[in-house]
Amino acid sequence: MFGEAGHAQTDGKRLSPRRIEEAARCIDEVFLGTPQYETEALGGELGLRLVCKVETANPIRSFKGRGTDYLLHRLGGEHPGRLVCASAGNFGQGLAYAARKRGVPLTIFAAENANAAKVEGMRRLGAEVRLEGEDLDEAKVAARVLAGSEGWRFVEDGREAEIAEGAGTIALELCRWPEPFDAVLVPLGNGALLSGMGTWIKAHAPSTEVIGVCAEGAPAMALSLREGVRKTAEKADTIADGIAVRVPVQEALSDLVGVVDGVLLVDDGTIVRAMRLLFWKMGLVVEPAGAAGVAALLAHRERFAGTLVATPLCGANLTGQQARRWLLEDASGGEEKNDRPQGV
Repeated sequence: MFGEAGHAQTDGKRLSPRRIEEAARCIDEVFLGTPQYETEALGGELGLRLVCKVETANPIRSFKGRGTDYLLHRLGGEHPGRLVCASAGNFGQGLAYAARKRGVPLTIFAAENANAAKVEGMRRLGAEVRLEGEDLDEAKVAARVLAGSEGWRFVEDGREAEIAEGAGTIALELCRWPEPFDAVLVPLGNGALLSGMGTWIKAHAPSTEVIGVCAEGAPAMALSLREGVRKTAEKADTIADGIAVRVPVQEALSDLVGVVDGVLLVDDGTIVRAMRLLFWKMGLVVEPAGAAGVAALLAHRERFAGTLVATPLCGANLTGQQARRWLLEDASGGEEKNDRPQGV
């Protein structure tokens, strides 16, 4: 799907910049107009100019409310009595928020080992949550089975064009920055965030590189894009549950053709370093998947040296134990200090 130089080849697309503009007019305002600013402290640490778009200051602490709210807006009264989905947690919270606002019942399947804070958040927003399977993809199978047997509408992150278009409003806002970006780095899970942002950027700032970031322990999306065919994996082994995709969604892969210039892989250790930098340099709590873009900048310093880059910080749902382990413990195993930990 990528050309010889690593640039995406164009193809017909189902995502529409016009509908991204529409989404920006009708998505719940609580998710729109998020902060975006240049962070000199973190940019200086990385040897570049970095603009971060903070997608965590909202009721669900992630960007997912944009796409789910737009999806239910577009569905209107067409959906059946209940919706069903599978989620690692953030997508489920986004759909639960949008469904509760409209009085739509929702059942969410999550893995048995899902992030407890995210599970609690989905239930707090009124969704029925069922824990089944060892990972997201196994939970997704269970969700499909229930939806089929009951005649309910199954909603899949990555398959619904409206979810990607809602996420694309992040790029619409980001492109108001007064200077053109050399590159925008976007966490790549099911693909809605990357395809939505890429669709807008390629339509309005085509010289900007659009780069996806996957976890090394969950490379299925990256391999699928590089090889041009869907590649599945036996497991997804990463702390970044929000991008831990084992079975790519075919529609999402198709949406990414023509709007993505490359995909980078980052290991979990680098992701933790990025989370700590965001905490100690910017005062922000960001979960592993949300810090993937900064992790890629750490791992590929020479490639981006001296450039102007942007990345969305797209989730902040950590358990207390995760926050203590990944943000506060010294990298060398000592106790936390007043300044940033050594080894960040």
